[in-house]
Amino acid sequence: MLVLVLLSGGAYFGYQKIFGYADFDGSGEGDALVQVEQGDTTSAIGAKLTDAGVVASSRAFVKAGAENTALSKIQQGYYLMRQHMSGEEAVDLITSPTARVGRLEIRPYTQFDDITQPNGKVTPGVYSLMSKASCATLGGKSTCIPVDQLRKTVADADLKALGAPEWALADAGKALSKDKRLEGLIAPGVYDVKPGWSATELITDLVKQSADSIQAAGLTAQNTGPGMSPYQTLIIASLIEREAIKPDFGKISRVIYNRLAQRIRLQLDSTVNYVLDRPTLLTKPEDRAKAGPYNTYANYGLPPTPIAVPSMDAIKAAVSPTPGDWVYFVKCEMDGHSCFAVTNDQHNANRALAEQRGVIK
Repeated sequence: MLVLVLLSGGAYFGYQKIFGYADFDGSGEGDALVQVEQGDTTSAIGAKLTDAGVVASSRAFVKAGAENTALSKIQQGYYLMRQHMSGEEAVDLITSPTARVGRLEIRPYTQFDDITQPNGKVTPGVYSLMSKASCATLGGKSTCIPVDQLRKTVADADLKALGAPEWALADAGKALSKDKRLEGLIAPGVYDVKPGWSATELITDLVKQSADSIQAAGLTAQNTGPGMSPYQTLIIASLIEREAIKPDFGKISRVIYNRLAQRIRLQLDSTVNYVLDRPTLLTKPEDRAKAGPYNTYANYGLPPTPIAVPSMDAIKAAVSPTPGDWVYFVKCEMDGHSCFAVTNDQHNANRALAEQRGVIK
């Protein structure tokens, strides 16, 4: 009997090894952080989950997800799972909206500080977005990095060590405060923040990826806007982003270059509102009367630093402005398009048209 039991048991485990697979029961316990990378197949994800102790075998995960179309669409990023989960429970969790953590989306036009809208609603800036993306609960502890800690890290950091482009190091120090030195040097996009990273690790990852994106957009030490340094070109790109919609980027760029060449003040509301943490709307006379390096109504030339996250299209427009003689522009259509003018009389006519349409009041 003992021999028969041993033989049958050996046969069973042999069958499991050849034809079956190991699987846990239930929804698991504890935490496990798993990174899904670009191009990972379901089998590759299953292998990572197995290594992390989430599932007993990759096959348990793959078989459970065979009919789940959401699994084939899973995006790269960090996923908070539990250990010792059945394959079915693991598939259900990783495809749920709550599993992915550390997703950081930075859109063009964003600045580092929060912006208060006219209705009182606050639009989060880069600091707030980074802080939120850092948040998860691992082992019962929060991984959130406070905004103040992120600010202090930027203020105290060596920008070169963070990965900022060499051409930006000197001019970035002209910012109003040291915690604003990275303004404009963060590229728009979706980033993956690993919960548990330090503030330095998070910011360094963001800056290095952004430096690559800015270079990919065509802005380098050797390739800049006409007569501009790389950093000045980046400033112009941020102005374009805050002042126009994409179809007008090239023309807005040309207006800026023409006004600089003719020593005409830029007179951009966006630069005045940058200091006030307001959206790019019309400014009040008392705001335009305030002194300061970002007041382009009072000062000639560019502001000392970028004022927002420029898109790749804005950078391209700053490097290669559309040919033209325009020196004026005003938003004249409700969809955000601008009207351009060469003379002040033409500009006044465009303003009257914008008022007639209710675009400006």
